[in-house]
Amino acid sequence: MRNRLKVLRAERDWTQEDLAKQIGVSRQAINAIETGKYDPSLPLAFKVGRLFRIPVEQIFLLDEDSGV
Repeated sequence: MRNRLKVLRAERDWTQEDLAKQIGVSRQAINAIETGKYDPSLPLAFKVGRLFRIPVEQIFLLDEDSGV
């Protein structure tokens, strides 16, 4: 799953650590999500959506080739 987390974070001039503290995860978790090594749980995805005030579908994008 692709995501726009790095772009959204950069628009707010937040570090990975800043974002991690706001949603209660480690900086390493943010890095793993941004690089596509880890897909967040639904509760975490919704927490991110609430923080950025946009729907999760605008942050986390399904790959077109996945067939999902």
